[in-house]
Amino acid sequence: MNIVAWVLQIVLAVLFLGAGGTKLTQPKEKLQPKMGWVEPVHPRNVKLLAGTEILGALGLVLPWATGIAKVLTPLAAVGLAIVMAGAVLVHVRRKEPWYAQLVLLVLCIIVAAVRF
Repeated sequence: MNIVAWVLQIVLAVLFLGAGGTKLTQPKEKLQPKMGWVEPVHPRNVKLLAGTEILGALGLVLPWATGIAKVLTPLAAVGLAIVMAGAVLVHVRRKEPWYAQLVLLVLCIIVAAVRF
């Protein structure tokens, strides 16, 4: 089970680093064609979400890898699950595809459950 958890942690970390990095480095206007949900959201809130995703991604791997404050890994997974629950709601309300966000939500919950 440890290997499965590590694989999930690394895959999720890469995905959230990529998503967060994109939102952090690109202006809202450039994100809008691919991420329609950013239209009504203040640019500062998009950057805040990006920072949350990046910190969550680091929290999925670094504490468990270093052995320092290991409890932060499942807490990061829970935090990212909350972010993904919000993402599912936003996409459902906007009548956009939401299955990918649901899969990420479930994977975050699995990591949290295994690591707690």
